[in-house]
Amino acid sequence: MKGYLIAALFSIIATLGITSCRPTASNGDATRTRQEEKRIKTPARFNRDSAYSYVRRQLAFGPRVSGTEGNRLCREYLVNELRRHGAQNVNVQTGEVTAFNGDRLPIGNIMASYKPEIHDRILLLAHYDTRPWCDSDQNEENRLKPVLGANDGGSGVAVLLEVARHLNETEPPVGVDILLVDAEDYGQASGFSTHDTSWCLGTQYWIENMPYPADSLPRYAVLLDMVGGMDAKFHREYFSDQNASKLVDKVWSVAARSGYENRFINKSGGAVVDDHIFLNDAGIPAIDIIESKNESTGTFAPTWHTTDDTLENIDPSSLEAAGQTVLNLIYNEIRCMK
Repeated sequence: MKGYLIAALFSIIATLGITSCRPTASNGDATRTRQEEKRIKTPARFNRDSAYSYVRRQLAFGPRVSGTEGNRLCREYLVNELRRHGAQNVNVQTGEVTAFNGDRLPIGNIMASYKPEIHDRILLLAHYDTRPWCDSDQNEENRLKPVLGANDGGSGVAVLLEVARHLNETEPPVGVDILLVDAEDYGQASGFSTHDTSWCLGTQYWIENMPYPADSLPRYAVLLDMVGGMDAKFHREYFSDQNASKLVDKVWSVAARSGYENRFINKSGGAVVDDHIFLNDAGIPAIDIIESKNESTGTFAPTWHTTDDTLENIDPSSLEAAGQTVLNLIYNEIRCMK
């Protein structure tokens, strides 16, 4: 994953409800205690062990660098899993992109739908590719090795596969699209700007060939990236707050009301170049659930872009916090009739 930019320096307004058809501000008192908030109800219970097994299955293909055999085999596995979980219109959008170093990369973005007949939709996404280089590894001898990507590449996908399993078992109130993008992590390691286009190549390609009509964009999008770190805490990512603050309010409120206020920290985190930036530019309100303010590093988890991004450093309880929050978000939506 991408470039870490700056620490966000703004105050965070507290929680809001989840019943509107577009994210809207809460009318409640922002100072009320969490104990006074009504706990959310859900028909679906996220299984952390199942999600953990989905991480393991991805790692069995080795690094999933764009254009490699491991990437292709993993893509086939993901397509089959989505179909097994009852997804409709499971398609692979193929194409070719050019990386910052001139490499031409064949890519395959996977998209699947639940309740495709419903006009009112939300989009969930994660990247399944892994970085070609462990360029943040402390050992210089490791820096040209590919990242295995248990957390950065595996965790978000694992959460969405477990979400997909529930969407098949319990009908959601709104349409849900799942997008697993390729070529997210092939970006330039230095010289980050607020809009570094060397990252998220698969998402940029998908937007250029977006399957939605201009008048039928999803209500919003939620990106999951690096959600499996040990005791991961998810702060409010800067660009998410800048471009879709009401949606951040909404999701963090759902997390708190789901019992994960100790994981979803209602304070500003870092600014991250990630897929959500390009979705916001395309007119889809989008936020990033990501560990961007790790206690030991101040930024990403210490395994980021190193040889330590392995299964042993995945925390099932972190997967659960992210996944149950997303499930509760989905099943407490109110469908807008059009």
